[in-house]
Amino acid sequence: MNRYLEEEYCDGHNQRFARDAASEVDYHLPAPGTRQRREIFRLETERVLGNDWVVRHENRLYQVERQSRHHAPAKSKVIVCEWEDGTVEIQYRGQKLKWHEIGQRPGTPEVANPKRRKPSTPAAAQMPDHPWRRSYQDMQPRPGMVAAAGRLSVAPAYTPP
Repeated sequence: MNRYLEEEYCDGHNQRFARDAASEVDYHLPAPGTRQRREIFRLETERVLGNDWVVRHENRLYQVERQSRHHAPAKSKVIVCEWEDGTVEIQYRGQKLKWHEIGQRPGTPEVANPKRRKPSTPAAAQMPDHPWRRSYQDMQPRPGMVAAAGRLSVAPAYTPP
């Protein structure tokens, strides 16, 4: 494939589409250095720092450590930076924060098997002849309801003189 591109296709393509530069001045910027490339090629996700100084990101919990002057107040927005190699960094206003990963939020008890509650139903609803168990066609009109032309309608409670 590369041989075809180099020997046959590229010459014809360049003859057809090549244009001379409008100016001799090269306006290209220098290639970014390693540090700049690292800043460019990362994923940034905005998160909120909890009251317990915990950040949740990608189902992981990161406990931010208290620092002397550059600490982030609770409920503030932080940036979680993640690189392709799996490195994670948390920043607040451009400053790196110290953190460590934790298994669960502090102060929450670990529950092995949470019990699920069944939805409660009234005892009367469990009886086989309860109105909830009847079909619509089997129901009898209630007192005060009038059957007219196969439909139920409400009988007037008061007629003006």
